[in-house]
Amino acid sequence: MEELLKWNGWGYKDSRFLVKDGIIHFSGSRYPIGELSLPYFTQWVEDVLGVDLSKPHTSKDQPVEEECPYPLISNDNYKQIVHLNVPFSTKGIDRLMRAHGHTVYDIYTLKESFFDRIPDVVLWPSCHGDVVKIVDAADKNNMVVIPFGGGTSVTGAVECPKDEMRTIISLDTSQMNKILWVDRENLVICCESGIIGQDLERELHTMGFTVGHEPDSYEFSSLGGWVATRASGMKKNTYGNIEDLLVHVKMVTPKGVLEKNCQVPRMSCGPDFNHIVLGSEGCLGVITEVILKIRPLPKMKKYGSVVFPDFESGVRCMREVAKQRCQPASIRLMDNAQFKFGQSLRPVPGYFGLIFDGLKKLYIKKIKGFNFDSICVMTLLFEGDVKDVQMQEKKIYEIGSKFGGIPAGQTNGERGYMLTFVIAYIRVGFLIFRNPRFMICI
Repeated sequence: MEELLKWNGWGYKDSRFLVKDGIIHFSGSRYPIGELSLPYFTQWVEDVLGVDLSKPHTSKDQPVEEECPYPLISNDNYKQIVHLNVPFSTKGIDRLMRAHGHTVYDIYTLKESFFDRIPDVVLWPSCHGDVVKIVDAADKNNMVVIPFGGGTSVTGAVECPKDEMRTIISLDTSQMNKILWVDRENLVICCESGIIGQDLERELHTMGFTVGHEPDSYEFSSLGGWVATRASGMKKNTYGNIEDLLVHVKMVTPKGVLEKNCQVPRMSCGPDFNHIVLGSEGCLGVITEVILKIRPLPKMKKYGSVVFPDFESGVRCMREVAKQRCQPASIRLMDNAQFKFGQSLRPVPGYFGLIFDGLKKLYIKKIKGFNFDSICVMTLLFEGDVKDVQMQEKKIYEIGSKFGGIPAGQTNGERGYMLTFVIAYIRVGFLIFRNPRFMICI
């Protein structure tokens, strides 16, 4: 975790916005805008956010050990933790990185101040049995357990109460990252709760399957975190939200291990135990194992987009799509501000690209009569069998045309979809520029 990710911001260490010679660049090669000069985005930042890129604010350095609060662990509790035979750490940076989520407040505090309270010890269980031992020891010795998955929380669920004087354990599930079994015939998979979303999908793809769940934090959030936060994914129209995918969940509590006594997608009696765990945010216990529905990989994946003359036309189109029950895997309507923001992240085109861009603008503005200060765009992602995708695509574009929409191509659709993964970098990157308007907008 510490080797790959920033200690005081979102995402990978090698991926960030930088200012070189007055122009914003994005470093690294993990994203489509990586290693590109972004003059349009530079202009957008200056015009919309009112940021003076020549006057960055220097954030504080990573704290050294002496600057971190001393862990509150009695000798008896320390002996109990050692006796568990589970890897642990009381290092300041380990505890600090698990003391927060990724709200603006969290990141601002890391860059400018310090948290009033951080965990006293971090434990890394490697299996369900380790978690049982940790929770049992904590219960018997009056210690606090805060489950920690990918650390992408925006609800404050991993924060330590500042007046809590008991020993606080941060139970990091990152080493519980295995796929335990796959049932290819019934299309279900059992995983440990600490597996990260993109790692799960990568392994499934090698087997020819997918879960299809892509929340905005998909790159860094954990499976257990998805269940604990009742997560929603960008492709929910096809695959469902996490509650639609969940078959079975195992949770360790101070009173024992809780789980349904059968592994079926639905039971006639209630209440459904799964729905007690979903959205519990770690308050009830530690999720250790999850069984999910999976699907064969789609034969076709295709992006698309439709430009509308105004937001109201786009909304009417979206309503009609919903009425006809023909939503693709992902469909999003971006208003004019979002549209301009997305367009600003494009690189400078070459000579022929400039000509083509000019022709597109001429067509949109002069021939179709669209106003660039009011247009909006609907981004689309189609997944499924080739014939199904083609039929769905045809129907969506027909509906769009009834409300004044114009097909705007796959590139704009893909840019709009991938923009989701870059937004958090923008928020964090420009906290170094102390502009009140920007602080409000993020």
